[in-house]
Amino acid sequence: MSKRIVCLRHGQTLWNVERRFQGHSDIPLDETGIAQAARAASLLASLRPTLIVSSDLQRANDTALALGRIVGLDVAVDKDFRERGGGQWEGLTREEIAARWPDEYAAWEAPDGEPVGDVAARVAAAMRKWAGRLDDDGLLVVASHGAALRLGICELLGLPEELWPALGGLGNCSWSVLQEGRKGWRLLEHNAGTLPEPVNSDDRPDAEV
Repeated sequence: MSKRIVCLRHGQTLWNVERRFQGHSDIPLDETGIAQAARAASLLASLRPTLIVSSDLQRANDTALALGRIVGLDVAVDKDFRERGGGQWEGLTREEIAARWPDEYAAWEAPDGEPVGDVAARVAAAMRKWAGRLDDDGLLVVASHGAALRLGICELLGLPEELWPALGGLGNCSWSVLQEGRKGWRLLEHNAGTLPEPVNSDDRPDAEV
């Protein structure tokens, strides 16, 4: 018996389709995203989650609420599960960012944006905090965002930062599963729930392919 965390990325938004950097901008799910959230909820309900927590941004919270309704659990909200802040990039497309900030685009570091190390630290700390509230066989579902979840998973696993790009991105309403063992957390599944397809996310380009 051991604790598990399901890291669930939110459903699709219009800005995902348009490949706009969302960051902290509070963009709702589109019709496809609502359907994705319902499908993911029907699958994840069979795991019998015992605790559900989401980012305070509506695209993640609405994704979590779809699951909460099926399994009869309230959804707690924690702003530490927010997406990476995009600074001056929020609302812009990849093409616009690359044209205006070619050097920053290559490094995937937005002017006035949130450093990847800070994102990894806050998300992993929040995962540890909420996992600490589980029983020994409990299952926590965290509904959050592509970059935030990938970076938080890397930090929770203890990977050095130079290896973080080795973990690919998460598709909309796909999830990763972590399990606590005697020597820390390990990754059981990554980007599960859909067949492999291109990822539209705020995550860095080399984590998306």
